Amino acid sequence: MNYSPPLLPLSIELETKPVLKKLMKAHQALAELKGVGGIIPNQNILINSLSLQEAKESSAIESIITTHDELYKSEVLARGFWSLDTKEVRSYAESLRKGYKTVKKTGLLTNNNILEIQETLGASSAGFRKLPGTELKHDRTGEIVYRPPQDGGQILLLMNDLEKFINDDTISDLDSLVKMAVIHHQFESIHPFYDGNGRTGRIINILYLVKNNLLDIPVLYLSRYINQTKNEYYRLLQLVRTNQAWEQWIIYILEGVERISRQTIRLIYGIKDLMQRHKHKIREELPRIYSQDLLNNLFSHPYTKIDFIVRDLGVNRATAAKYLKQLMKIGLLTKEKVKKENFYLNKELFDLLQNAGRPCERV
Repeated sequence: MNYSPPLLPLSIELETKPVLKKLMKAHQALAELKGVGGIIPNQNILINSLSLQEAKESSAIESIITTHDELYKSEVLARGFWSLDTKEVRSYAESLRKGYKTVKKTGLLTNNNILEIQETLGASSAGFRKLPGTELKHDRTGEIVYRPPQDGGQILLLMNDLEKFINDDTISDLDSLVKMAVIHHQFESIHPFYDGNGRTGRIINILYLVKNNLLDIPVLYLSRYINQTKNEYYRLLQLVRTNQAWEQWIIYILEGVERISRQTIRLIYGIKDLMQRHKHKIREELPRIYSQDLLNNLFSHPYTKIDFIVRDLGVNRATAAKYLKQLMKIGLLTKEKVKKENFYLNKELFDLLQNAGRPCERV
């Protein structure tokens, strides 16, 4: 079908009554999530664990599949991965974290940032598309459903326009969440890369929220929502192109913000409660080895090992091994062999993160 992504801002009314009604609920949930994100003293615990969750869900949309266990094990291995898919998911998490650091430092989300994100994904280092021939086809039928811009000059023009729309708040007074929905649709419609457009576009979503101070840390990931409503996502993307159905698209995105905010709030409280239980158990049964650094180590990742205890606590290997053995004895860790190393699993944290991926309920 013929659709040419327009220059932004759009000249149509986007903040309709139904959108405004949904917007209020989405902002309320997002503001609560922003506040709750601060209840875990070591914010890297959330950034590390939730970015891996996002990486898994976003990659699954592109049929890049890995299990939670493979993903977590590959994260702690210095070299090597369990599968090519696991490597790609890990690259996604790395790309997201790198993009977050850049946006926090500069307050901007530029085309150079977007190019770096896409290249870190490992998809391609070719930059924006310059050659024609890209077509989006239906998975099952092979039918061409959308042909994005083919001319390299037009793609660059549209991406420069999008960059300005993202960073210059004087050209549009749209609410930030409505703007995010427009940005996501525009990026996916420009389809500027030969590969990795979907994953890059979903990283842009969270970085935009951080850039606009709607979140302090990247903890709202819409990929789970999109993955579980995939048919609706693609239907509405296309419906905007064919019928200008912006209201339906924006409400869909706002629904996702609300649902995932609520779900992530529950997960963060779950992590906090589990940390408290572990803290009390170690203090009561192993008071001589308790420290906040030890607790942080056990929750920065489902798996730990002797080297990580040595690094985080500043103890020698013999002491680190003794600590891990004692933690196993009181039931907080279980030992597993990964490749040729011994790793120690915080099973309750693993289960909590794994169960966070259950289907999103309607709020």
